[in-house]
Amino acid sequence: MDYLSIIRTPIMNELDVFVRQFNDTLSHSEGLLAQALEHIRQRGGKRMRPILTLLMAKNFGAITEVTQRAAIGLELLHTASLVHDDVVDESDERRGQASINATYNNKVAVLVGDYILSTALQQVAETRHARIISALAELGRTLASGEILQLNNFENDGISEDVYFQVIQQKTASLFETCCEIGALSANATEEEVTAAKKFGQLVGVIFQIRDDIFDYYDSSDIGKPTGNDMAEGKLTLPVIYVLNNHRYESMFTLAKKVKNGTINADEIAVLVEYAKDQGGIEYAEKVMERLHGEALEFINGFTHDPEIADALRAYLDFVIRRVK
Repeated sequence: MDYLSIIRTPIMNELDVFVRQFNDTLSHSEGLLAQALEHIRQRGGKRMRPILTLLMAKNFGAITEVTQRAAIGLELLHTASLVHDDVVDESDERRGQASINATYNNKVAVLVGDYILSTALQQVAETRHARIISALAELGRTLASGEILQLNNFENDGISEDVYFQVIQQKTASLFETCCEIGALSANATEEEVTAAKKFGQLVGVIFQIRDDIFDYYDSSDIGKPTGNDMAEGKLTLPVIYVLNNHRYESMFTLAKKVKNGTINADEIAVLVEYAKDQGGIEYAEKVMERLHGEALEFINGFTHDPEIADALRAYLDFVIRRVK
């Protein structure tokens, strides 16, 4: 099934406007900044987050200039956070393309990220909508807090599902939650509708991150990261956290602690990956996604009355949970 076509159908024209205006904000007339912004612009992507904002606005009313400015501001904030995250994580690639810090250096990357962040603030200020501005500002705080929580978790010997969900709530789900919130706010949704939209976005974001984490347990050049890359970066994700806490083998706990303190090697990562797969870690993660998927459908059934929008949101959920990269 062509999920992306179904998702985009109700907002095709508005999405074209978004892409054009977003690309305009990532343009500069001269020098190194122009080159770096062009490098980022070429990544493109599926625009899943702004699509969610546009769909939510149309679900509760209409897509306006306020919606577009808010969506651009959020996507710019997200882009800036990725540039900064690549510096923090010392990542050489982003979506299969060399990262800004790898192409230039950390100083350039930090400054480019700051420029994009300032552009995000400029765009959201144009909405003249206090609650949307507040939501974007709070998102910036949450993303930074999530990054610090994850760094702190590296130094903590505990291996906790609760901490895992705290991190992904702040680092990933908050983005989708805010997409839905600002879309609903831009369409003058009621408080009940805004709250329900935020919950839907949160569920989508958690599903998105669990699916992304599952990719790390399989070889695929399409995904853009090698097997075990999360563990190589010091991250323990849901499949292995589950088996560590439910099938206790001290030797595997020892390897998990080596992940967290950054001393594990590639052969040891391979052992831990296979252990997670053999002991049902992937199946457990998939069951969690299916449960959250069912909760998210409740929003569509209760708050979506346009059949085309309902189909698009269902396709969005299906795409997130079934995507292969």
